[in-house]
Amino acid sequence: MPRGRIVWSRPAMAADEVVIDHPNRRKAASKVTRLLVVVLLLVSAVLVGIVTIGGWDELEGAKALQVAYIVLYILMAVLVARWNRGVLPVAAALAIIMLIFAAIAGPAWFERDKEGFAQTGLDASVLGLVTLLIVPVQALLIIAAMSGFRQAWNVEVERHPEAPPRAVPQPG
Repeated sequence: MPRGRIVWSRPAMAADEVVIDHPNRRKAASKVTRLLVVVLLLVSAVLVGIVTIGGWDELEGAKALQVAYIVLYILMAVLVARWNRGVLPVAAALAIIMLIFAAIAGPAWFERDKEGFAQTGLDASVLGLVTLLIVPVQALLIIAAMSGFRQAWNVEVERHPEAPPRAVPQPG
């Protein structure tokens, strides 16, 4: 072999494996945001569930929509817990619609708390209060979801695992 010529051998198979790293997921702000979005989605599902069950007989055509919201919010909470960033704008969009519906429906429940209206499963004033509680929860969900979307949880960095140091021939 001529002197000064360097021969490189191919590294072992294990060194060929690339490790995918998500650096933005390690940040404390990302972890807190993810937890906040999951909690707000679950709280929203519970609040909508209370209104749905408590006012089941009086909810004319909204039963299917409310059940769909509950299922979607729980599904999105699971996906966000698994670092799925793609559902965050969908969660924010659904929260905007729910905020509008809740802001309009809240006072209507209080109006049902008078003589002549059918009795609901829960007291109509309680349903009105729970419905109005949905409004700030949805506002917080919108803010948290958009904050999480800006944190770029999806950024991937490829890195190779550290290889053990090899002896390098020294020119002699």
